[in-house]
Amino acid sequence: MKVLLIKDVYKLGRAGEIKKVADGYGRNYLIPQGLALPATESSVKLAEAIGHKASERRAVLNTELKGLAEILSSLQLEFPVKASETGKLYGSVTSQMVAEQVKELKGIELDRRQIELEPIRALGEYEVPVHLTMDLIPMLQVIVRREGEVSKARPAKAAEAVEQVSEEAPAVETEENAGA
Repeated sequence: MKVLLIKDVYKLGRAGEIKKVADGYGRNYLIPQGLALPATESSVKLAEAIGHKASERRAVLNTELKGLAEILSSLQLEFPVKASETGKLYGSVTSQMVAEQVKELKGIELDRRQIELEPIRALGEYEVPVHLTMDLIPMLQVIVRREGEVSKARPAKAAEAVEQVSEEAPAVETEENAGA
């Protein structure tokens, strides 16, 4: 079945394009959701006008979201998790967890489907793409570290402050060294 896309459809095409899709996908999803029209002779004539209007909307949307993209690309998320000795996680870090932490830290609501992430099941640093629009895809830095370990990506000033505090802090007596 050939359809004329009215709106941009992720992983299919941009508005104004004519695409060949499976009959069920076109009839049961694209057309009822208002994303496409059946490609008839009259709708093919509309394709250029639809494409032109969509590119204008896309340009406006990209300029509006450019600031958001800069915030997201400078953001570094840390997830302290329980992990085995080999570095495999007991569980996983999901796109929903990333979206919740972005909302918590910056107040930016992202849909979990905008975050292209297979569940992370190992310790390490990851670059995660966030699909704001078809053209605007900032990369989030996600650090998955073992629970209780100090982050290696700590800013230098914070590291110095922690060292100064630990040097100034008096020794605390515990039960182990109290009896010695």
